[in-house]
Amino acid sequence: MIRVQEVSVIGDDGESLGTIPTEEAISMAEDRNLDLVEVAPNANPPVCRIMDYGKHKYKASKKAHEAKKNQKVVHVKEVKFRPNTDQHDFDFKLKHVQRFIENGDKAKVVIFFKGREIIHREFGQRVLERVAEKTEDIAIIEQSAKQEGRTLVMILAPKNVKSKKGTQLKVPKPAVTKNTDVNEENLPSEELESKTAVPNNE
Repeated sequence: MIRVQEVSVIGDDGESLGTIPTEEAISMAEDRNLDLVEVAPNANPPVCRIMDYGKHKYKASKKAHEAKKNQKVVHVKEVKFRPNTDQHDFDFKLKHVQRFIENGDKAKVVIFFKGREIIHREFGQRVLERVAEKTEDIAIIEQSAKQEGRTLVMILAPKNVKSKKGTQLKVPKPAVTKNTDVNEENLPSEELESKTAVPNNE
């Protein structure tokens, strides 16, 4: 509801009709079977426009839907390695990482440690460094190697996707604390996938 006595009116054709009493502006809109919509309430006087409000809402909704439809959804694809991964297995999983990056998705490279393997984190670190080196032409490191429980995690993003981390390609050694009392777990080796959103949170 428009509470002021006078408003600056824009006609349905986009032409300015000047400042007129609010009741008169409402009558003008009703005579054309249209609505008087306040578009700039903080102006002095407030600016109103004569329009078909229902049609306006439909167009705005359709435009928002189209924008959402055309928005690129980036997935985070997870690929798991072992610290003692042999060359054949490394090459096989590396191809998956490269394919995900080339498809515009991010790759979450995970090194799983079993039992006392966690003592020798440097072996997992070397695997991550090899992955980063093999993908440096197509990817940037969005998240450097980080320990999460019994895993080391590094996230790679396509080079054409903006990243807060920049384009640093060297994987620095993670600052970790010893945790050798964790029970050994049987962890799967297949790829997992999780959806993520436009922002990149760490």
